[in-house]
Parts: sequence; structure tokens; C-alpha cells
Amino acid sequence: MKLIAGLGNPGVRYSYSRHNVGFLVLDALARMEDIKINRGKFDSCIGRGVISGIPVILAKPQTFMNLSGVAVGKLASYFEIATEDIIVVHDDMDFSIGDIRIKMGGGVAGHKGLISIVNHLGGPEFIRIRLGIGRPATGRMIEDYVLERFSKREMQVLPDTVERACDAVIEVISSGVQTAMNKFNVRVTKELSGEV
Repeated sequence: MKLIAGLGNPGVRYSYSRHNVGFLVLDALARMEDIKINRGKFDSCIGRGVISGIPVILAKPQTFMNLSGVAVGKLASYFEIATEDIIVVHDDMDFSIGDIRIKMGGGVAGHKGLISIVNHLGGPEFIRIRLGIGRPATGRMIEDYVLERFSKREMQVLPDTVERACDAVIEVISSGVQTAMNKFNVRVTKELSGEV
């Protein structure tokens, strides 16, 4: 069994904010694979289904981003899912809007949601699907930037990015993380200029 957790903050206020791109991917993946995310358990909205013949749990933690590990840890413990069978979908400022990277383990680059997950799982050896959100302009607060909604120009790129992220999750499950990395870890966009 695989646990796929998309990170974000609950509530309409945060819909389509940069920090909530993990939620957007989980919703799209659920539609694509006909899995209903409609149960509230383990501090998450969850759905159970099968992707590429593998049983999966899709989870959107409802603990707010900085406490994502509380929910992920409860799910992993209850369903006895090994850390390496957990896929976490999240925003990443190290890449431009439209870019996706797959990573196994490693550091967390100050991402508080990932820090919380590492702390609750007892290690970093889970798979990450990282979606670029770019960096704020010099002088802008990071906290304000990640909680802002995507700009109009970014929204034009977002649907294709979310679809490719769904494909990346499916590739990890069906073919393994190394094959997925070889396929998806390529730069596809240039930094958006102008209004962000």
C-alpha cells in the first residue's frame, strides 16, 4: 500500500494559494483515478483506491501546513505504511512555476511541512513530488508569498503542471522512483516575468 499526501492548508481562504498546490494535485489525481476523497479521519481528508494495481490512500492533511506530520504520521502508523512507501506532494521555491522534480529522501530546505513529516516519521526517506512556485521578489516576506493566490499568469501554467504532477505520482507507483525521476526531472519552463 502507498500513502500519497498532498500538502496544503484547509479552508477556502487558502484555495489556489501557492502553498496549497499539493491539495490541487491530490484533487486532480482523485478525479483522474476515480477515487473519492470524502472521509475525515486521522486529521485528514482521505480516500482509498487502486492506482496501477497498487492499493493507495490519498490524504489531504487538515492540520495546517506546519503540522502536516501529525496527520501523515497517524496514517502511516495505523495502516502500517513504510516511510519509503509514502509520496508527499508539495510546493518548492527552488524551482520555477511549471517545473516538477521527484526526490527520494534528503533535506527539506526549510519547508515546515516537510520538517514536521520528517519529525513524525522519524526520518526523511519518503518520496517527494516537488512543484515549483518560484521565489518572492527581494524584500517580500516568504510567508506572505506562499499564502498568496497564484497570479493570473501563473494560473495559465498551473493546469498542465498539476496534470504532469499526477502523471509523476502514477509513474512512481507503476515504475518506481528512479524511472520516474529519469522521466520527469527535466526543466520545462522559464521563470515567469512580470506580475507575480
